[in-house]
Amino acid sequence: MTAELPLGAPVAPHPAPRPQRVTIAGRFVTLTPLDAARHGDSLWQEILGHDWLWAYLSEGPYVDRASFQASLEQREASEDPLFFAILDTASGRALGWASYMRIEPRHRCIEVGNILLTPALQRTAGATEAMYLMARHVFEDLGFRRYEWKCYSLNERSRRAALRLGFTFEGIFRQHMIIKGRNRDTAWFSMLDTEWPARKRAFEAWLEPSNFDANGKQRKPLADFGPQA
Repeated sequence: MTAELPLGAPVAPHPAPRPQRVTIAGRFVTLTPLDAARHGDSLWQEILGHDWLWAYLSEGPYVDRASFQASLEQREASEDPLFFAILDTASGRALGWASYMRIEPRHRCIEVGNILLTPALQRTAGATEAMYLMARHVFEDLGFRRYEWKCYSLNERSRRAALRLGFTFEGIFRQHMIIKGRNRDTAWFSMLDTEWPARKRAFEAWLEPSNFDANGKQRKPLADFGPQA
């Protein structure tokens, strides 16, 4: 065989640093390492009466405060997933959490997952800003090449969110997991480092104070600032 076989483009082989327990401040929200003692009461109050929040998650709902606190303590101690509480900047209250997971420094690939946005945080500027802050940290501070989003294929809200945030749909992994005794087909999405500059411009234009009215309602949706997937 004389012809050379096709190969991928050369890539610098250095690994990315692992994410650490840092605080990342935004205008609407602040990401801070999850602390079960500090954040437990606020989170518990925000999830009470909203058992539907756990429909597509691997844990929950929780029968009492003690079992919820025990779960938070496990999350706090975890290194992968590495959990961050999402705090409302104005009040300091914890309104949700998200994590970096499936962290692969060698391949510079990382996933955002285990996302819980309580009703007080859902469909707010803070929810979008939290995802922007996590993506920015991954690409700009840590130098990862690939940022992943995966969700239960039947979770239409999560799939729409991934596309709105600029992730690209890559396909369905069939019979990928068994969650709470049920089959889970998993939808895969990704964002690449080469795509981040355009995504960043869209996020930052959307987050500009001029894009919100006196009641905090957006004037233009994120899609209008494109290019989103």
